[in-house]
Amino acid sequence: MDALICAEWLLPGPSGQRLTDGAVLVEGDRISAVGLRAVLQARTGDQIPVLEYPGSTLMPGLINSHVHLCFDTSADPVRAFRDSSPEQLLSGVADRAAQALRVGVTTVRDLGGSDLVFQIRDEIAARTRPGPRIVASGPPLTVAGGHCWFFGGVVGDDSSIRAMVRRHASAGADLIKVMASGGHMTRGGAEMWQSQFTTDQLRAVVAEAAQAGLRVAAHAHGAEAITAAVDAGVHTIEHCSWMAGAGEYDRREDTARKMAAAGIFACAALSQNWRALYDRLGPIRGPKTFGRLKWMDALGVPFIAGTDAGLPGSVFDNFAGALALYSWLGFANDRIIEFATVNAAAALGLGAVTGRLAPGLAADLLVVGGDPLTTLDALHNVRMVMAGGTLHPPSSAAPRI
Repeated sequence: MDALICAEWLLPGPSGQRLTDGAVLVEGDRISAVGLRAVLQARTGDQIPVLEYPGSTLMPGLINSHVHLCFDTSADPVRAFRDSSPEQLLSGVADRAAQALRVGVTTVRDLGGSDLVFQIRDEIAARTRPGPRIVASGPPLTVAGGHCWFFGGVVGDDSSIRAMVRRHASAGADLIKVMASGGHMTRGGAEMWQSQFTTDQLRAVVAEAAQAGLRVAAHAHGAEAITAAVDAGVHTIEHCSWMAGAGEYDRREDTARKMAAAGIFACAALSQNWRALYDRLGPIRGPKTFGRLKWMDALGVPFIAGTDAGLPGSVFDNFAGALALYSWLGFANDRIIEFATVNAAAALGLGAVTGRLAPGLAADLLVVGGDPLTTLDALHNVRMVMAGGTLHPPSSAAPRI
């Protein structure tokens, strides 16, 4: 659509940039101009509809960098996934994607699921159904009986690793996901801190993915797995827990500094239930587990925000609740927003597509009531979402035109 969208405050990104009484001119599915409302309105006159949001902030649409659209957030999402028919799975994926869109998430990175996610991704891109842009990995690479083997990405030697990467690329994957360590959801598999691949095997994943022009995201809880993934040259580390055993941690400063130097992003992938997890871990493990984020930040490791949406209780429609973790840890609000916009777009290879408000970028916009730089809670007050130039206003907050 064509429209001039105006708000009391405008956050174009990256952090530190802010306009009062700003506006964004949208033409079709692109941003054509960003600036002061008075200047842009004088330029457009009365030729284009004006959408006004007083007392609100206009900013880039949010990016949830770690979701699982095939999981339904139930107590046993693995069983629900395996018991679903293809039709049920497609319906569920589409519904969960729409949930994310309604709270201002205009891009999601799906890090492990069925190839059916590609179908929903393509339908959203073709505008035959509503939803955020989906960047999808398809079945994650894992070992026999390993973490998330049930998705179908089981590999063994280097030959099968490279063949699986090529298979994913041919099927339409946007990136490759590899389970460098075990995880808590797969019964009988490796423990969370145990490695599933060697450094050389991870190098094979990265090299074959590069041949197809794809990035690699590594699920890695264990310190050994994190080190191997960093040495292999992956692009993002998911969870990045630095575990060395049950309740044991091994923060490796040399590895973290390598991450920072190489621009390898860390995604903690914690949901809106982060405080309950912290309390459950207890007074010793809680600070050790959550304190890694400030420790990595001090060493220069770049962050992106994701929620592991789809896991038990990790919903798709409360991204703002998950971002509150970083505020609780003491991160500034403008940086937190950057984790979910500018940084995320860069990590996903979409820096020239979305994540900022700039001419030529996709019209992925979010309007929230209030000022999120003052209180992050403003992100809960969604007044308008635009994804690729298509307007999705909440029914209770229609703009004045």
